[in-house]
Amino acid sequence: MAAERLQFHEMGLDDRLLKAVADLGWSQPTLIQEKAIPLALEGKDLLARARTGSGKTAAYAVPVIQRILASKQSVREQDVRALILVPTKELGQQVQAMIRQLAAFCSRDVRVADVTGENGPVRSEKPDVVVGTPSRVLAHLAAQNLVLHSSLEMLVVDEADLLFSFGFEADLKSLLCHLPKIYQSFLMSATFTEDVQALKELLLHNPVVLKLQGSQLPDSSQLQQYSIKCEEEDKFLLVYTLLKLRLVQGKTLVFVGTVDRSYRLKLFMEQFGIPACVLNSELPVQSRCHIITQFNQGFYDYIIATDEQSLANPAAAPPAGKGKKKRSSERAGKSKDKEFGVSRGVDFQNVANVLNFDFPLTVESYIHRVGRTARADHPGTALSLVLPHRNNADSVLKPYTFRMEEIEGFRYRCRDAMRSVTKQAVREARLKEIKQELLNSEKLKTYFEDNPRDLQLLRHDKDLHPAVIKPHLRNVPEYLVPETLKGCVNPLSARRRRKTALRSKPAGVVRSSFKVRRTSLGGRTT
Repeated sequence: MAAERLQFHEMGLDDRLLKAVADLGWSQPTLIQEKAIPLALEGKDLLARARTGSGKTAAYAVPVIQRILASKQSVREQDVRALILVPTKELGQQVQAMIRQLAAFCSRDVRVADVTGENGPVRSEKPDVVVGTPSRVLAHLAAQNLVLHSSLEMLVVDEADLLFSFGFEADLKSLLCHLPKIYQSFLMSATFTEDVQALKELLLHNPVVLKLQGSQLPDSSQLQQYSIKCEEEDKFLLVYTLLKLRLVQGKTLVFVGTVDRSYRLKLFMEQFGIPACVLNSELPVQSRCHIITQFNQGFYDYIIATDEQSLANPAAAPPAGKGKKKRSSERAGKSKDKEFGVSRGVDFQNVANVLNFDFPLTVESYIHRVGRTARADHPGTALSLVLPHRNNADSVLKPYTFRMEEIEGFRYRCRDAMRSVTKQAVREARLKEIKQELLNSEKLKTYFEDNPRDLQLLRHDKDLHPAVIKPHLRNVPEYLVPETLKGCVNPLSARRRRKTALRSKPAGVVRSSFKVRRTSLGGRTT
């Protein structure tokens, strides 16, 4: 069967495009690429469903570039021929990067502009492909930075099932007034929802529908899904145990319900010498993409992220404690970026584990979060910490059980750490990050050159101390390690352990996730 599969060189693609595909190391197309690219090259509208990590971006990017190259042979005018709509800024930057990689050997003929940021001179760039969220594209059209009604040939809607949930329905309908009557359309989605059906009626003409995977997540041989029932305080204890005893190994995404929770957990982890970075809607898009790049390059093993579910409905997010002031949550919500999304679309590379510190509110959000691991043919693990009154996870997720009394010895250390993670410390951590962004901002560089006193004041402002770090918490006393783990956990100092890891771990190889480790807590094989 493998021999009968259609290969890239059999699709009639331009030699420059084939060379770029070879440079990317793609020996053969994925299933979605094999089916979608020939149909797209025939000029058909497509509605394609394939699960996360299946190569949907290249499935539309390759025919878009091929068609532009073909058009350039007869028409030399520089116009926007393709518009790619995405629900988040992060995904927009990644789509732009993918198209640039595929157009590496024909960059003069295929230019791409990402307009998810602020209004810029799009016309002066003279792009062939424009990538953006519906609201940003509409803003450029209103400012006459962009003209589509006479030149557009292709419209792509990526992660179509998220567009309406991000509040882009009105923007999308307004956008249609600026498009020509005839153009080719692609809708790419991980799920077929009512919103996708509405988009299909709105944008597609006699489309070919591709439903390539029935399951939205990989099967149990590739993705292992577990849950632990625990109280709120036990969540922090479990995170400490899993990470500090290195039961969770490899690059890990930790999802929380609110921005405050992300900083609270980050400060808690820092008490024990566990470095992590926070990814949330309050950070500028350039900073968020920089964090993702650093994570992909191995600078960090842990990202603590909020996702689109909590941002769309902050009031419905899991409670962080006993009582939250309504006024403070409203104030926090004002600065959030509605075009931010972590759990979908964003290409986190080689993620070994997804840890749901706060269990998602919907099945869709769970699928989107867990879809960040076990991508392509890589294995992955998802572990969810579930409050006892949440019974909706029992039927799907296998219980990851062990005796809590075996780790009770760590509880006083966690409580000691939590005493430093006060509301004031969380607030100062957020302020410190904003201050750092101001100092590093490219846009403010010219302002600070004209106003050096302001820069000096910002640099010499009172130091912020998000939390008092207690050095004795960094190391794990051997007498606290459970008997069942003493054979595999060596409580070295953080510095010695790092040196040992660097010597023993080959570069670029992701360490195995905690399920691969054949040890147990209280007798359960993990």
